[in-house]
Amino acid sequence: MDGGSVPGLVGRQRETELLTTALVQAEEDGSGSTVLLRGEAGVGKSTLLAWAERKARERGFTVLRAVGAEAETDFAFGALHQVFWALLQHSTVLTEHQREALESAFGVRSGTPSGFAVGAAALTLLDEAARTAPVLLVLDDLHWLDSSSATVFAFLHRRASCLPVVMVTAGRPGGRSGQIWSAEAVDVGALPEADAAALLDSRRPDLAATTRDRVLAEAAGNPLALVELPGQLAAAQQRGLAPLPERLPLGRKLERIFAERLGELPPEAGRLLLMAALATGSGFGRGGWLWAGGGRALGDALARLDADGIARLDDTGQLVFRHPLARTAVVSAASDADRRRAHRDLAEALAPDDPRRLAHEAAAALLPDDALADRLQEAGRDLAARGGDAEGALLLERAAVLSTSSCNRARRLTWAAVMAARGGQLRHAAALVEELTAGSVPPDIAPLFAYAVVYADQSHHIDFESSTALLPAALDALTAPGADTFGGLVEQAFFKLLLAAAYTDDPWTWRALERHRDQVSEAGRLCLKAWTGPGPGTADALLALARDLPADQEAGASWLLLWTASALDSAEGEVWQRYAGQHGYATQGSVAKAKAHQDFLLGRWDQAPVCLREAEIADELGYRTNALIFRQSYAHFLAGRGDEAGLREIDDAIRPIATRARMRYVLDRLTHLRALAASAHRRHDEAYAHLCALSPPGRPVGGPPWRHALILDLVAAAVHTGRRDEALAHLAAARAAGSAAISDRHAFLFAAATALAADDESAEDAYRAAYAVPGAEQWVFDLARLRLAHGSWLRRRHRPGAREALRAAHHDFGRLRALPWRQWCEEELRAAGEAVTAPAGGQSGESTELTGQELRIARLAATGLTNKEIGRRLQLSPRTVGAHLYKIFPKLGIASRAALAHALDQR
Repeated sequence: MDGGSVPGLVGRQRETELLTTALVQAEEDGSGSTVLLRGEAGVGKSTLLAWAERKARERGFTVLRAVGAEAETDFAFGALHQVFWALLQHSTVLTEHQREALESAFGVRSGTPSGFAVGAAALTLLDEAARTAPVLLVLDDLHWLDSSSATVFAFLHRRASCLPVVMVTAGRPGGRSGQIWSAEAVDVGALPEADAAALLDSRRPDLAATTRDRVLAEAAGNPLALVELPGQLAAAQQRGLAPLPERLPLGRKLERIFAERLGELPPEAGRLLLMAALATGSGFGRGGWLWAGGGRALGDALARLDADGIARLDDTGQLVFRHPLARTAVVSAASDADRRRAHRDLAEALAPDDPRRLAHEAAAALLPDDALADRLQEAGRDLAARGGDAEGALLLERAAVLSTSSCNRARRLTWAAVMAARGGQLRHAAALVEELTAGSVPPDIAPLFAYAVVYADQSHHIDFESSTALLPAALDALTAPGADTFGGLVEQAFFKLLLAAAYTDDPWTWRALERHRDQVSEAGRLCLKAWTGPGPGTADALLALARDLPADQEAGASWLLLWTASALDSAEGEVWQRYAGQHGYATQGSVAKAKAHQDFLLGRWDQAPVCLREAEIADELGYRTNALIFRQSYAHFLAGRGDEAGLREIDDAIRPIATRARMRYVLDRLTHLRALAASAHRRHDEAYAHLCALSPPGRPVGGPPWRHALILDLVAAAVHTGRRDEALAHLAAARAAGSAAISDRHAFLFAAATALAADDESAEDAYRAAYAVPGAEQWVFDLARLRLAHGSWLRRRHRPGAREALRAAHHDFGRLRALPWRQWCEEELRAAGEAVTAPAGGQSGESTELTGQELRIARLAATGLTNKEIGRRLQLSPRTVGAHLYKIFPKLGIASRAALAHALDQR
């Protein structure tokens, strides 16, 4: 097929159909998708982007565009500026905080924006733009995007699937920026023989047959080679009147073509071209600052470059290349000495305070230079303070290379590892840690190195041994009189050790934490108390502390407060909401985990699929422990709904990992969830056996608060199996431990358990007392279980009020799509003499009809196909398939893929 008026677009039917599908889907369904084009230089990716841009404009799309530049990979948020600056200027919906985050990222005001704050603001701008028209966001040369921009664009790709936004990106294989994208890449390869011939004939119809055949053979389907190779031949050779050279210059592919052309340039033109290649995207020559006083020789050089079709001056006076490959060829063809000289000239042409100057100075350096390394280190720390941790880490790595001593090199690489981890580059941080481990680390940096090792092990490798081995000594060193605290590392190291203790329940780790209790902040002490022995007032102390601390506090304090809130089952959103958008993924991952737990407790079960989406995001970023915890959070919803098939699927996926890592927290929670699912299906003996493995009757209750929260499950299972004495023993142990005083939810659970175990004389009063616990109505699932038990008790005794309690429970279980519990209510209602009709698939009035696309996806998923396999069949991205499944599950009244086939059969 012919792509239309875009020059050079011949063939590419698969790619253009895929792009068309994405545009139509955004236009008609209002759902977004991402197309990641991947291919070698010159293969035609930019031409495909131009085709998509033209088609989008014809359909009325708003088109946004950014092009990566090799020379700007070190400058935070540079590519993001290209896309969002104009939108920022005209936005009417941004909050002041969001506007400040973007303006700080773009350098127009001082501040310390986090990548997540910038991402949230950019998502708001996309949403605002998409209200007027669908949006096409084009990103060319993805492999040269700066890391901060690439991270934000990847964030938008993960979050914008529900908006009419199509992201079309193009990059080369193996680029670091492309590794953080989850979209399946579309490999743009060589043109088939027929299409290659059609392209060559359209551009060079006068070639002799022998020359044409030779060019086709040598170009091997590369579009740029097909266009450029004939131009390298003499007129006589093109017409078949002179013999062709023995071999056309296609080694290192097209770079050698440009290299030969470059060799014919006069020295002055070559010098300008090399400087432009090393500075492209940074405003090289803009406004004529390099051309002033250049004289006739300079003008002749510029004219020669323009005439040869290599580069030209644009309207702003900037020297731009005809094709990015030419820029690469210029750099590749230059000697090391020439490149260093050009970098030195560029540095001298820039103002002393221009951040680009330092990068060129570093590139020009031949020998180790401690003074330059010090400046790079300072610049890297400044970048990190502005939210560009990834770029800061890169400068620290360069500073390490320029260090004269191995000690300074190790110091700077250690800082680079920590900054890379904070900047979401966890895989790279782990690689730096591995490199450092192979050498020696100076004693003065040992605590920071220990922290970097633990960070990589905990978050990426799901390994907690180094936490116990390294962090106690690191805390000893950090808290010694006059010690370097490395900018708040005490709190972060204490948190990491607390995390290891909570996950593994290792006694020695708990003792190490107790030893340092008095050397950390109030937030650290409160968090330790919450996980070891929370008492009355702990929840109030958390809320008071969260309100008193500034929102822009150090990351360590926010991690501690969020982990405290999770321990206490706090329903107070004020704690986690105040940290939304702050710091990097480390904080935002904690916020997402806290919110997922709250969604379960507060009955927001329609949000269950978000856990799986967050798990995918965590996996993409290398935060494997977070991914495991998000899947465990999803398992809570499955267990509550009695979806044992889905629960087994999650259990099989995470139990082996948790066993290897000795994560008792995860293993015990999975045991509890098995008990909860068994209770939903009224297999009470099985449920009680699981629960007693965690908390035998009569044994004192201790440890983290979640163990205290088992009281309702324990007592319910004991009562249903005729073990009332054991139920009372569990209550006595909880009463002695002060379980009810831990939090509002614990108070309600204890009161509900007391009602279930009460004798006939005191039961009614006990039920009333449970309903009267402040905030009882917010614990939707737990309250529905209490009402079911109360209604059943009233019905069996022929007392009034049974139907009211059972109806309320039936409604809530239906809204939660907890089908076995709802069925239990229906049986009790029928026994009470009431006919029951329940809406299928969720809340009354909620649309449960599947669209045609959703039905196709559901049927394919029910056969066991993965999102990627479904996407291939329907020409959708795996992310779009996942977004559709996110809408399908609630409509079918299910929570996992395992239940799809049965649900479709029922419909």
